[in-house]
Amino acid sequence: MKISTKGRYALRLMLDLAINNTGENVTLKAISERQEISIKYLEQIIATLNRAGYVRSERGAGGGYRLTMKPEEYTVGMILRLTEGSLTVTSCTGDDDNHCERYGECVTVKVWEKINKAIADVVDNITLADLLEEERAQANDFVI
Repeated sequence: MKISTKGRYALRLMLDLAINNTGENVTLKAISERQEISIKYLEQIIATLNRAGYVRSERGAGGGYRLTMKPEEYTVGMILRLTEGSLTVTSCTGDDDNHCERYGECVTVKVWEKINKAIADVVDNITLADLLEEERAQANDFVI
């Protein structure tokens, strides 16, 4: 499994909104400049996040985007699954019932299921609030 730029950028976009959560809307232009991601690509990603209800948009003067929930309510897994789909490493152990015909007799499936569980344990237990805390700690390390 490899996380695409869409998934990585969605996580950076959401973290940027959390960092800049001052009660004011945040423009895509500002996010684009800070994150060095094209506005066109951010528009595609934000549309997905908006449809899922992860962000709220406002048009007009003072418009932009903001989170709809607190940073501690978003997990990395939520954001990645929204943008990437399944995070399983093989199709034979997918989240649905689309297992291969050898599923019940294949011992290697246990390896793939353990890897999937390890991935889920990581991404489902890291929140935007955790990343925000890490970002602030890292920023403090650079203060002279």
